[in-house]
Amino acid sequence: MRGRLLPSLNAIRTFEAVARYNSFTRAAEELNVTQSAASRLVRSLEEYLQVPLFTRQSRRIELTDQGRFYNELVRDSLDLIEAGTVELISSKEGKGTLSIGMLPTFGTRWLVPRLPSFQEAHPEISLNIISSDGALDFTKERIDVAIRFGHGEWKDAIVDPLMGEEIQVVCSPKLMQGDHPIISYDSLRYHRLIRHSTRPNSWDHWFRSVGAHREDQQWGPTLEHFFMVIQAAVAGLGVALLPTFLIEDDIRNGTLVTPFTDRIAGPGAYYLITSAAKSELPRVKLFRRWLLDQLA
Repeated sequence: MRGRLLPSLNAIRTFEAVARYNSFTRAAEELNVTQSAASRLVRSLEEYLQVPLFTRQSRRIELTDQGRFYNELVRDSLDLIEAGTVELISSKEGKGTLSIGMLPTFGTRWLVPRLPSFQEAHPEISLNIISSDGALDFTKERIDVAIRFGHGEWKDAIVDPLMGEEIQVVCSPKLMQGDHPIISYDSLRYHRLIRHSTRPNSWDHWFRSVGAHREDQQWGPTLEHFFMVIQAAVAGLGVALLPTFLIEDDIRNGTLVTPFTDRIAGPGAYYLITSAAKSELPRVKLFRRWLLDQLA
């Protein structure tokens, strides 16, 4: 069986440091070697690969196209090794830090208020909560688990459905006391409709679901997070379409009102997504079990 076709790890580490600093001198200082030693290691790597990784002009160096390509691979690989090393060191007997990639408003309004019970049950586990709502990449974000809204289609992961959502129309009481109170679906044409940037079709879904026509609608601001949408509605910037469970307190204390009784099932659900590579870590198993118990 043929062995792996790999260059010297020392040469790889040196190449990555030189590319990161764009300097042999600074890379040599980090690695605690001489500048000439760092230069020799990079040259040995170029000879092994039989391609130039840097162009050298006077005192300036610059990555070649091949160097940029190789640097991305090397950097990502070293990041992965580093993360795995930290992972193993911190995972003894279930201890360590659990990193959770969290939708900002869901985290603030639903998860965080419930986390004290997890922390009381497992004081040996530290929590690191990261605002995360873009494309899911466990390695780059350095997270163990994530909560996302969607349709359950995430590869190379364990996916547990958490909850669906009902959405409803809300606005500031000031709008209901103005010249055009919202007393029918048609009344919405006098008001700006606030949109959530990651759910651009929510209003179309709502109009279809209630059997109303969307004609002559005015669009208000488009905002990135639900907590921004909530605050925009409270401030009277327009009418919002929001998940009921996120605005129960606002409705209860009167900062938002519901012009209609309609509660429409949203086009998706919330999911707990666990990295398949980390699913057997004690802290990950404990959190997954705890979260699913919260919704049982």
